[in-house]
Amino acid sequence: MKKRITHTETIEEETSPPEELGPAEAAESAAGDVSAIEADPPVTTQAEGGEALAALESQLAEQRDKYMRLAAEFDNFRKRAVRERQRAEHEGMAMLIKGILDALDDLGRFAHVDPATTDARTVQEGAEMVEKKLLKHLAGHGLEVVDPVGRPFDPALHEAVMTRPAESAEEDHLVAQVFQVGYLLNGQLLRAAKVVVKQWNG
Repeated sequence: MKKRITHTETIEEETSPPEELGPAEAAESAAGDVSAIEADPPVTTQAEGGEALAALESQLAEQRDKYMRLAAEFDNFRKRAVRERQRAEHEGMAMLIKGILDALDDLGRFAHVDPATTDARTVQEGAEMVEKKLLKHLAGHGLEVVDPVGRPFDPALHEAVMTRPAESAEEDHLVAQVFQVGYLLNGQLLRAAKVVVKQWNG
């Protein structure tokens, strides 16, 4: 005999209440809902964005102001250094010229003597005196004369313009004559001495 399903039974099965959760399962479900809410990123308001932009603009203006001040200070330092260097050069030149004024006075007196009443020896002695004065003063400023007669030839200080036969092997590469003296200033070569060098061919 077949069982007959009534309308009442069908409704009761379809509208059965949901399965109830235990205390532990309910707590886990609630925690999951809270985590989902907390995971959402914070919303930045327009006011907060404007404040951040204003702060960046303020920092940029501050850095620009620092750069402009540093640039101005460096330019002032450069100009001051140029002025100080020029002043030092002028002072050194003035000191140098002041020291040779007496020698120039002596040179002027001997340059304008009457040749009819002055003998050649007097003029020569006067020129030697002026030369010694000038060299003494310039030596005080670091000038050194390169006059290497009888010394070994040094290509760093001497310029050989010609050679001369040496009388012995010991005289080989010695300076026999100086055509033009050289000069050193504080150890730096200003002009090489032009010399004649002995050469041994034995």
